[in-house]
Amino acid sequence: MLDETLKQEIQEAYRRVLEGLDLTPRYGQRLMIAEIARTLAGIERDDQGRRTSNEHVCVLEAGTGTGKTLAYLLAALPVAKARGKRLVVATATVALQEQVLNQDLPKLREHSGLDFHYALAKGRGRYLCVAKLDQALEGVEPNPTLSLFEQTIATDAGGDFPQLIQEMAETYAAGEWEGDRDSWPVAIEDRDWRRLTVDHRQCTNRRCGHFSACAYFRSRRHLEQADIVVANHDLVLADLALGGGMVLPSPKECIYVFDEGHHLPDKALDHFYHRFGINATLRWLRTLKKSLTELNTALGAQPTLARLLSSFPERIAALEPRLGDAYSLGHQIAGLEQGAGSETQHFRFPNGRAPQPLVDLAQQLLVPFAELCRDLETMTEILRESLDPDKSTGLAREQAEPWLPLTALLHGRAMDAHALWQAMATPDVAGQTPQARWLTFEQFGSEPELTYSASPVSAAETLARHLWGSCYGAVVTSATLTALNRFERLQERAGLANRYRYQRLPSPFDYSRATLSIPREAVDPGDAAAHDRAIVQFIDGLADDEAALVLFSSRKQLKSVADALGEPWASRLLAQGRLPKRALLERHRAAVEGGEGSLIFGLASFAEGIDLPGRYLTHVVITRLPFSVPDDPVGATLAEWIESQGGNPFMRISVPDASIKLVQACGRLIRKENDSGRITLLDRRVLTRRYGKALLEALPPFRREIEGVASEAPARA
Repeated sequence: MLDETLKQEIQEAYRRVLEGLDLTPRYGQRLMIAEIARTLAGIERDDQGRRTSNEHVCVLEAGTGTGKTLAYLLAALPVAKARGKRLVVATATVALQEQVLNQDLPKLREHSGLDFHYALAKGRGRYLCVAKLDQALEGVEPNPTLSLFEQTIATDAGGDFPQLIQEMAETYAAGEWEGDRDSWPVAIEDRDWRRLTVDHRQCTNRRCGHFSACAYFRSRRHLEQADIVVANHDLVLADLALGGGMVLPSPKECIYVFDEGHHLPDKALDHFYHRFGINATLRWLRTLKKSLTELNTALGAQPTLARLLSSFPERIAALEPRLGDAYSLGHQIAGLEQGAGSETQHFRFPNGRAPQPLVDLAQQLLVPFAELCRDLETMTEILRESLDPDKSTGLAREQAEPWLPLTALLHGRAMDAHALWQAMATPDVAGQTPQARWLTFEQFGSEPELTYSASPVSAAETLARHLWGSCYGAVVTSATLTALNRFERLQERAGLANRYRYQRLPSPFDYSRATLSIPREAVDPGDAAAHDRAIVQFIDGLADDEAALVLFSSRKQLKSVADALGEPWASRLLAQGRLPKRALLERHRAAVEGGEGSLIFGLASFAEGIDLPGRYLTHVVITRLPFSVPDDPVGATLAEWIESQGGNPFMRISVPDASIKLVQACGRLIRKENDSGRITLLDRRVLTRRYGKALLEALPPFRREIEGVASEAPARA
């Protein structure tokens, strides 16, 4: 239960923030604070630290204008400090992360009376490796053989590299730069940055001679002192994939807040996706074979390393012909001639089931890749221990250090290969969602590539076990968490249990200030030509001073309508893709401020991330219901599985997901309390199909105007 002292601390901090920032208290914000505080303060553990309460996660849908960030910070921080836990705030986008870090947290610390420290967490790969910078400045390749392997990934560093590293060294030494890629004043090319950073396998940690000056470990020291750690979804998921507690605090010591939480399931899927390029793998195996003489010269004095190195020719000889078979078999399965075609093509295995010849080949590849993984892991550990003066391996530090990054790189590649072939060879469990499995044919310059891929179709089980099951507590929030007014779709995708706490918070906005219109021009998009004509006709009838956003579901239709548009709108059109997003929005604002009309044509990304309050946007036109066809390998496999279980994938996936996207698109209009305007839907299916009523009922309570007849919308549940 929320004890009185903690309750008073939260209430006093809230009062101070409202006064200090001259804010008006909002009912939804107060409810959000109370719900989070009750949930987190009510978590109980036994003497062994095992959770005895079931409600340690709360899921809160809170629309734009609720003041979500201040609400979850004010509620969760005092509870976290009182319980001796760390608060990890994870966002899905850089924009929100910067807002939390640079605006919300400084304001909270200044006005709330709460005493706390905060820090930004980033992965190791976002930080400069001082050892690699030092080697680059000396013009020394840390390991020429390593460079050969890295060339299989990217081209050489650019011509400005010497000037770049000199500037980096000077600003880092002067304390004017903290060594992270994102705060460097200009963009750094990937090919240059790869020469200046390491991953967790290649890093020698405390054994490195530059450890005291290391940018990454300096940032870690800040994190250890922080009460609030600001991260992103990807970093939290990457940390969990490493076992938790590698970059961020241990999950059992964390209270997580996932803002923009509707992105979490898709982000999680990306972390469990495996891929394997045949020719790319053959290249690094052949480079390894060519490098064995040099490896033996450098490391062969150590008996175990000598034995392991002597096994590599046999390992590579076992793999090369089987990889050639995998290349041929992939073309045979897909019915393609080898080397035919230059366009990227995907070939998905129906129901995720790889054909038996491929399963047999995958099983044959598992053993040699497992042996390669084991040998490279042993080599890496010996080299790592050789850097420790307290351990005797028979290898001097100066012998081991140049080769550790190479063996770590190869170990990582071998592990990735083993994971893919394991996923390809292992049958799916009956009654559970399958893996999606597919082939991709691509052309890189003059060289063709065949890539084998596998991915779970749902991250629910993994999230349930490694995130919700292991953390101390968590909050998931976003403006769009429900689909068709229910949380079931999110629960299904994110592995959230029914026993957790769920609530939709009331919006501070008066949605009756906006009108949802379905005009007579709305037609069924099944007739593409008629639909294009209807869109053009509607836009031609807009007022000259209109500030409008027109959202399309396909780039093809966007271009078709743009080409058919007449004046004055053709000359005022700002179409996505013609300009960078920021420049496009700046031109739009300038046109509105100049008293002219402005028209933005955008695709799906403009339906969620655009913030144009007040007069900058008075009309949102949605050309068609945002159904997405599950034609990607993961979505198509999931749809097949649902159908095989007697379900309807359209009603279970497509309609709920369209509901979320439709709410997000409509949400572009009302951004502040006094905003008003019109939303026009040019898709007649919302009136003629059985799912249309459910989609409309899930929208905020706008005034409605259906084919010119005005009516009041029912109150939103």
